[in-house]
Amino acid sequence: MRHLTRIALGISLAGSAAFASAQTSQPTQAEQPATTFPYTPGLDVRSMDKSADPCVDFYQYACGGWMKNNPVPSDQARWSVYSKLAQDNQRYLWGILDGLAKQKEGRSVTQQKIGDYFGACMDEAAIAKRGAAPLAPWMERIDAMKSTRDLSQVLAALHLGLSSDDFFFGFSSNQDFGDSTRVIAFAGAGGLGLPDRDYYVKTDAHSKTLRSKYEAHIATMFGLAGESEAAAKRSAATVMRIETALAKASLTRVEQRDPYNLFHKASLKQVQAMTPGFDWKAYLAAVGQSDVNDFNVTEPKFFKEFAKQLKSQDLAAIKTYLRWHVLQDMAPALSPQFDEPHFAFFMQTLRGVEKQQPRWKRCVQLVDHQLGEALGQEFVSRAFSPELKAKSLHMTRQVEEAMAKDIDSLEWMSAETKQRAREKLDTIVNKIGYPDTWRDYSAFEVKADDFAGNVVRGTTFENRRQLAKIGKPLDRAEWLMTPPTVNAYFNPQMNDINFPAGVLQPPLFDPKMDDAPNYGNTGGTIGHELTHAFDDEGRQFDSKGNLKDWWTKKDGKAFEERAQCIVDQYAQYTVVDDIKINSKLTLGEDVADLGGLILGWMAWKTQMASMPQQAQPPRDGLSPEQRFFVGFAQWACENDRPENLRVSAATDPHSPGKYRVNGVVINMPEFEKAFNCKPGQPMAAVKRCRVW
Repeated sequence: MRHLTRIALGISLAGSAAFASAQTSQPTQAEQPATTFPYTPGLDVRSMDKSADPCVDFYQYACGGWMKNNPVPSDQARWSVYSKLAQDNQRYLWGILDGLAKQKEGRSVTQQKIGDYFGACMDEAAIAKRGAAPLAPWMERIDAMKSTRDLSQVLAALHLGLSSDDFFFGFSSNQDFGDSTRVIAFAGAGGLGLPDRDYYVKTDAHSKTLRSKYEAHIATMFGLAGESEAAAKRSAATVMRIETALAKASLTRVEQRDPYNLFHKASLKQVQAMTPGFDWKAYLAAVGQSDVNDFNVTEPKFFKEFAKQLKSQDLAAIKTYLRWHVLQDMAPALSPQFDEPHFAFFMQTLRGVEKQQPRWKRCVQLVDHQLGEALGQEFVSRAFSPELKAKSLHMTRQVEEAMAKDIDSLEWMSAETKQRAREKLDTIVNKIGYPDTWRDYSAFEVKADDFAGNVVRGTTFENRRQLAKIGKPLDRAEWLMTPPTVNAYFNPQMNDINFPAGVLQPPLFDPKMDDAPNYGNTGGTIGHELTHAFDDEGRQFDSKGNLKDWWTKKDGKAFEERAQCIVDQYAQYTVVDDIKINSKLTLGEDVADLGGLILGWMAWKTQMASMPQQAQPPRDGLSPEQRFFVGFAQWACENDRPENLRVSAATDPHSPGKYRVNGVVINMPEFEKAFNCKPGQPMAAVKRCRVW
């Protein structure tokens, strides 16, 4: 994870995968809002390929049927069990929002906001009629700049209303790495249009081709904004020149994994000296933070390059760069004229997606993104019972107890470091389902007839909410995911693990299923997030969430030796073509996958020992131990487009699903025993890795 929290916009590149399609036709008869959840069992034998040998390729054995029967839909870059559950959640939310949009009486204030937002988003005719009109205020403001001295005011408006980090740099708030009780200003690298800095610097043929297509896309968008063909090409070349310079000064994703590389405290005076051509006092006043004096500048080299660009580029070039990022950020909220080419490059060219998502999906995703806790209240009240929350919390505590035993049993860790590890474990806060206090959206004005305006006002609301945290007491109860989200996370500075209600649904967590697959799936996921507290990144934060080395030198070296085993193992796996996993990038997730399943296994064994009456004979031809591992594997069933795999190889800290399964089980003797694997078979490793 990056510790500079990205406040992604629903219409920015960060959100383009979720909101990247043009206005589309009405849903087919088969695609209608859901009023109940479709049920998929936590272990589905139809998803298996029992003709495969589990000791040769366990992923094929557990997921072969699923992969055969679930090709990537035409509107997706990849398709997985997680993706399908997310879509099921979306269809359910669609039913809620569609009803609230049509209902005119008896709605609460929050129901009115989410209903009107959804209704405005779904009004394709009104969006098409407005055309490029929502661009005008932003373009006029940029055009009015008289010199680069005006950039501070203009950039402040762009950061607040469109994106906190798509224009040159990022500016928001976060916990101080040195004192997690303080929230301070964070200034970080940003300003790129392509998914990663490596896209600008790699010299292979594929990267060069993508850069050429990106530049052509920029020219297309400038042409749509009114520039002549020749002028648009010149503008695109200008954007590429500036973005390439910024990219070369940015840290790689692997470098970003070390939090010390992102920890550079500075005063306002020092930040101003770093960027002499930019008026920080004027900028801070414009974003409503005149009193800010303490910063964390995550990448000083980047800001020096930013200053260099301000000095070396003329005003026209700066305006061109800003206009491009306005076009890029706003395109999905505009008419098809702008939206369709945006989709064509960022989804078709970059990720291989064939077809635009239906309008309802995009609108559900945007409501969740900008009014997530308001929508979350509706979701939780219908889909997450107190009994389900209690059961989830029970499993979480069992996994934590397993980790306590695991820490105590480690032969490579000293008693001194074990004590501090236990202190950290004992202070981890479990957040299950939804926040205790719902977010107040009263300052977010939603208009039933102004979709693009709603998006901008929603972005402004969130960015101001983030900036308002600076200098205020830390809210440790805050969540960084919305309740319907099909995902989970560990936050090293909050020292908490978070499981939204959306991820605690079948098939990922199935109350109807026997315990074995549930502990393999959800138990392993809980263990995964818990292990993040002690992975190569998380272990550098102490029990209070401060960036502090609490390890003895000997223990730190022992950890690194065990982590290197994981790095070496995963570096051998191929993602696509001749591209191998960047195992230094995926190390934290790979360590968490293995540690998580070990903890899930330990918790399951404890559960079975406490309830011997539930000991079960084989089901579906699988022993309980085999069901544990198949249940674990089936969360990771997926299909991916080659284009998307290339993007993921450069940007995703997670390994592909196949290796998140096979790469884990070969390190577990319990798996070898469960399936009677023989020495020398692919799933029976000669050398096993284990960190936790």
